[in-house]
Amino acid sequence: MGNATNPDQVVVIGAGPAGLTAAYELTKLGVHPVVIEKYNKVGGLSRTEDYKGFYFDMGGHRFFTKAKAVNKLWWEVLGDEFLKRPRESRIYYNRKFFAYPLKPLNALMGLGFLQSVMVILSYLRWQVLPHRQVESLEQWVTNRFGRRLFRTFFKSYTEKVWGISCSELKAEWAAQRIKDLSLKSAVLSMFFKPRKTITTLIEEFHYPRFGPGMMWNAFRTKVEERGGEVRTDTDVVQIRRDGNRIESVVVRDTSTGEEEIIEGSQFISSMPITEFIKKLDPPAPDEVIEAASNLKYRDFLTVCLILNRTDLFHDNWIYVHDPAVNVGRIQNFKNWSPDMVPDPDKTSLGMEYFCNEGDDVWNMPDADLVEMAKQEIERIGIASYSDVEDGCVFRVEKSYPVYDSDYRDHLEALKDYVSEITNFETVGRNGLHRYNNQDHAMLTGMLAVRNLRLRETNDLWNVNSEQEYHEQIESIEGVIRRVFMKLDRVALGLSTGVSMGVVLFVSTLFLLLRERGMNGPNLQLLDQFLPGYSLSLMGSLVGLGYGFMIGFITGWLFAFMRNTAMFLMAAYLRRGAELKALRNVLEYI
Repeated sequence: MGNATNPDQVVVIGAGPAGLTAAYELTKLGVHPVVIEKYNKVGGLSRTEDYKGFYFDMGGHRFFTKAKAVNKLWWEVLGDEFLKRPRESRIYYNRKFFAYPLKPLNALMGLGFLQSVMVILSYLRWQVLPHRQVESLEQWVTNRFGRRLFRTFFKSYTEKVWGISCSELKAEWAAQRIKDLSLKSAVLSMFFKPRKTITTLIEEFHYPRFGPGMMWNAFRTKVEERGGEVRTDTDVVQIRRDGNRIESVVVRDTSTGEEEIIEGSQFISSMPITEFIKKLDPPAPDEVIEAASNLKYRDFLTVCLILNRTDLFHDNWIYVHDPAVNVGRIQNFKNWSPDMVPDPDKTSLGMEYFCNEGDDVWNMPDADLVEMAKQEIERIGIASYSDVEDGCVFRVEKSYPVYDSDYRDHLEALKDYVSEITNFETVGRNGLHRYNNQDHAMLTGMLAVRNLRLRETNDLWNVNSEQEYHEQIESIEGVIRRVFMKLDRVALGLSTGVSMGVVLFVSTLFLLLRERGMNGPNLQLLDQFLPGYSLSLMGSLVGLGYGFMIGFITGWLFAFMRNTAMFLMAAYLRRGAELKALRNVLEYI
């Protein structure tokens, strides 16, 4: 066993977006990190695989962010190799294709008039009588969209992705990922286009010419040019600590089996936090190890097909909401970037199957998986079985941290424990067991470096580049609430009614005294519109009643119309902020 003798270096475990970003930021501070990656490629969950010159993205990774620091890094590292691509996607449901985001005529024609009416009625029912205690994803979505829409466009796909019932998936995952959505904002997005700044983020995105792996290979090159080291095919087998400090890691070359000790003064890890805990030496306390064992992940595999077809469909990807087939999502890589396909007369697809490591789908032989994918594209109607000339399979383990009913308590135990390790930061989706995007992962890598090297105290567990979105919504709603307070219809009606009734009562008495009982011209108009009214003591009381009734109706209607106008104004202003999250709801699942 060899021994690296530079104890003052920073060791980064994992060469995904979080780890490579951390390493790159370290080189800017004059530090020469060593990055350890167990696979033969960098990029982690965002890596790009290749087969016979065809490039395959493991999941379809769009490059858009509201984090300026992240966007700056992307352009700084990749530059002109970044393409601007249009975003197109559809939903396959009930043997029909629906435009996504939803379009009114397309949705109505697809669902049918009766089904569309039932969706609206279901929405209204759950607005009136929602679930009072919201614990699960099913309850969360039902309260916001109605049960019928949940069953139509959420249930099948979500359970296919996560492998558990929507009643078991925690609502806080939805609150984090889907944000503040409702059928109201969905309908608005169907009829109104977003503002240009939001359109740029949603309807167009950037993408490396040869897939996301091109970005992370460029990061690797930059790190190595600045004196850092990136080791692939190197697995961490043990993490040695002394009390609350990590001193070294034991790594194994996966090709030769040779082991080596790498010492360091500080450590950053994007490996699954569950694996980190299990590899500590001396071991973590039993209750921490047990908590790590109870956190779950969802895996997936991509069956990559090469077809003798020039053009199949224009979508970047298609969501498959049909329980009759196993595939959950279909990527068309030629539409992500033409350079992903070396032969313009051919097309490559990524058939994504969500599964658990070790289950029947995961363990299915590659040839059988390719055969299943060929049959399913014909069943869906995308292409013919005979169009497929070749295929291969890539498996991606621990792709999605699962937010099941018990995960929160287990994760808290791990957070409390690793927070006591003074020279260590855990980053990235799996390092934090948090379903973040790659820009979020990069932010955790940046902030981890600032915590370790600049002594800052950033909370990586709550990093979310959508914070600006929340602040925008809160700011809009706060201003509207302060400037345009909601009017109480009954209160305004009562006050207006009493005022008008008293005015008519006093005016009648005044005229009664002045006219001395003569039915003068002042009252001719009132006689015509207020039956039973006259210039008399009894007439003043009748006038009091009429005045109250007319005033109440007038005040109530004014408050109603004014509140409605303010609601529509708020909805219009809020629409732009909500639309970004709304149009990506299925990507979040």
